Amino acid sequence: QVPLVESGGGSVQPGGSLRLSCTASGHTFVTSGWFRQAPGQEREFVAGSRWNSGSRYYADSVKGRFTISRDNRNNMIYLQMNSLKPEDTATYFCAATKRGLITSTIRFSREYEYWGQGTQVTVSS
Repeated sequence: QVPLVESGGGSVQPGGSLRLSCTASGHTFVTSGWFRQAPGQEREFVAGSRWNSGSRYYADSVKGRFTISRDNRNNMIYLQMNSLKPEDTATYFCAATKRGLITSTIRFSREYEYWGQGTQVTVSS
């Protein structure tokens, strides 16, 4: 297993911003994604990107507020989160695969072989 390491979580007030980072040492992935899981709920897709095509996908709940991106030189994956809401509170996980996922598969956690340990995001006033 290739470890993915997330960072950048924390506590923020509603309307604030956070940027999550994910690093994968020594490996390059074709598809990366971000998922989140709130207490008592199932893990859900947040954002994903197939880097060789430039395609990006977002959950409806975060569209227009979150942006997934990648820094190829530093092998980093980012999730910029703006206009945060209390319902965004969750543990956020970085995920990756060396396969090129498509529209019908990129949202499913079972399609990703590599996962980080998660980073907590809390949005509260």
